[in-house]
Formats: sequence, structure tokens, C-alpha cells
Amino acid sequence: MKKKALTVLVAGAMLTAVTAGCSSNNGDGSSSGGKSSGGESTIGVAIYKFDDTFMTGVRNAIESAASGKAKVDIVDSQNSQPTQNDKVDLFVSKKYNAMAINPVDRTAAGVIIEKAQKANIPVVFFNREPLADDMKKWDKVYYVGAKAEQSGTMEGELLVDYWKAHPEMDKNKDGVLQYIMLKGEPGHQDAELRTKFSIQAIEDAGIKVEKLAEDTAMWDRVKAQDKMATFLSAHGDKIEAVLANNDDMALGAIEALKAAGYFKDDKFLPVVGVDATAPALQALSDGTLLGTVLNDAKNQGAATLNLAVALAKGETPSKDNSGYDITDGKYVWVPYKKITKDNMDDAK
Repeated sequence: MKKKALTVLVAGAMLTAVTAGCSSNNGDGSSSGGKSSGGESTIGVAIYKFDDTFMTGVRNAIESAASGKAKVDIVDSQNSQPTQNDKVDLFVSKKYNAMAINPVDRTAAGVIIEKAQKANIPVVFFNREPLADDMKKWDKVYYVGAKAEQSGTMEGELLVDYWKAHPEMDKNKDGVLQYIMLKGEPGHQDAELRTKFSIQAIEDAGIKVEKLAEDTAMWDRVKAQDKMATFLSAHGDKIEAVLANNDDMALGAIEALKAAGYFKDDKFLPVVGVDATAPALQALSDGTLLGTVLNDAKNQGAATLNLAVALAKGETPSKDNSGYDITDGKYVWVPYKKITKDNMDDAK
């Protein structure tokens, strides 16, 4: 009898231990298996690539905003959509409470949404906006970003202001602004809209323009430096301005210009970018970058994290629980701001 009683006792203890080790189901198909031991939600975050300067700022902002709110697992998609898809599968297998995705390819968001919906794991996309039809696929899909056309307009306005204040910018005195355009990733909404609206802003100000050259440098500083060196060989002093879709490419152009003798002995060429990264602010201080547009990494990261936390808790995101206005029930738009040497502290 004693042996039988002992066997029953051991079996009961083992059953209790197994039950305690399993994740519980919340009754709505979601699982609390992603909860950390402290009861915080766990959020899987996938960045398109870690070595992007601006996205490093967003990543740091997400980590900072998560303190005391949630546990975050931030991974590098290495600029590969298949790699990112594998990361999403991993988040799903770990039963995380929410996901925050900076897609490598915005057109691939639909596949990620389908995976998320099947697992009932809410998802917040950020910085790279999914197609509108994909955003409508599920009510637990949100987006955090900025209006790319606004940044393009502001970038153009920076050159308009300089053109009007510095008649010497028109080197050949033909009344036409001859420019170079360095574009980001082809098809990326930021690249396409910044390119279009920057030039439109210049034309809207009554300034005629002539495009000497345009090419993609894929958001990359080194690629932009190589492209700019080629443009200088082809067009030389005909170039009156350089517009870049982001700061890294603007800084690459500046390096090529330095090698060609610019930014010394009063030889200056206006270069504008977007993001207001730390290296760009240094270039503003040095007098080599004319201006940039603040792409608010801190608030993009914080908004992404706050929306994901609200969704992980089963709440509908709102200004009350996220701190940000929700537009059309799905979007948080973080505004841009023009930055020059005169107001650098606003970006810092």
C-alpha cells in the first residue's frame, strides 16, 4: 500500500510540473506562451538590416521604449526577404504576443500578415509601408511611419531657400538649377516620393530645373560616393546641387566632392539629405551639408513599441494607450522637420 501511494504521489507531482511548464491559452486563440517570467509581453522585432544608420536609431528607440513595458527580441533580416520570413516563422513558433516588422520588401507584407493572422499574433509594420490592400487584410495590422512626400517637399524647400539667398548658386547664370539626384531603393515609397516631391517643391517656387543625372545608390554611403565621383567626371562644374533620398547617400556624395576639391577655398556645392542622423548633423556643423530633414527615429521607435504593447495586451491601439494619434484606424504618422545648421539642436 505504501508503494502504491508513493507512486500516485510522484505521478501527481509530475503532472503538476508539466502543467506549470505549459503556456496557457487565453480563450481567443492567442497564447501567453510568449510572456516573460515577469508577466511582460514578448514582442518579436525584425529590422530590414542592422547596418542602416537610420534604422539603427529606430532600433535603439524601440529598445529604450520597451524598458519596463515589454521584452523585445530584435533580429537582423540582413536585407533578405526570405531571411525575414524565417524570422517571422520563429516568432510564431515561440508564440510571441506581437510582432513589429520593418519589411525588406514592402510588397511581401501580405505573406507576413497571413502568417500573423493564422497564429493570431498582431503585427505593427514600421518605416516601410505595406500596400493599402494588404493593410486591409486584418484588423490587427498597423503601420508607423512618416509621409515621404512631406520629406521630399522639405528637402526641395531647403534648396529653394538657398537659391534665393545665394544668386551665385546659379553658376552659369541661366536661371536654371542643374542638379544630381541620388535615389534609394527602386520602388521604395520613400525613394520614389522624395524624388518626385523634392523637385516639385523647387518648380512650385518658380525655379526651372534640369536633371543632369539620376541613379540609385541603395541608401548606401559608399555606393553614393562612387556614383557621385562618376557624375563629377561627366558633368564637373555644371552641377549646381545634389539631392539625396537619405543622409548616408548625401554624405557619400560629400566625400566624392571633397576629393574633387570642394568645401575648401570657398568652393561650395549645396547637398541636401533626409534623416538628420548623427553623422549628418556633424556634416552640418562642418559646413559640408547644406540641410537635412528630421526623420524622427525616436518617435517612430516609441510609437511602434507602444502600439505593439497595446495589441499584445488585447487592446485596440489609441492615443490613450499609445500616446500617438491613430489615423484611419491603422496608421501613426510621425511628422518631419527641416534641419539646418541654425536649428541643429532640434534634431539632437
